[in-house]
Amino acid sequence: MNFPAELKYTKDHEWVLIDGDVAVVGISDFAQDALGDLVFVNLPEVGDEVNAGEAFGDVESVKAVSDINSPVSGTVCAVNEAAADSPESLNSDPYGTWLIKVENFTEADDLMDAEAYKAFCEAEA
Repeated sequence: MNFPAELKYTKDHEWVLIDGDVAVVGISDFAQDALGDLVFVNLPEVGDEVNAGEAFGDVESVKAVSDINSPVSGTVCAVNEAAADSPESLNSDPYGTWLIKVENFTEADDLMDAEAYKAFCEAEA
C-alpha cells in the first residue's frame, strides 16, 4: 500500500494535493484496492460547488457503487475527463489519476498527513 507524504487524506479514503490555491482530489490506493476493478466514474461539472464531507460523485466497481466525498469545500475548476473515460486508471495509478480540482477551497486543516492516514488504514484492515 502506498501513502505519498506530499498528500493529505480523509477518513473516506480521498487524497488531496494542495497546489497553491487549488486542491487536487483523487481516491487513495487503499480505496481502489478495497473497491476492486473500477468500471465507471461519475464526476461533477466545472463550476459546481462541493462541500467537505459530502459526495461530489461516485465510482462503480464490479463489487459496488461508492460515493466520492469532497475533502474540502469550494468550487470545481477542473474535471479529469480522462478518468471518467478510463476508470481503470484509478486502479493502476490512484495517485497519478486526479478526479477534480477545487478552487477557493476551505476546510483543508482537518485532513490527515500520510503517517496518520497509514495508521488509520492499518486499524481498518
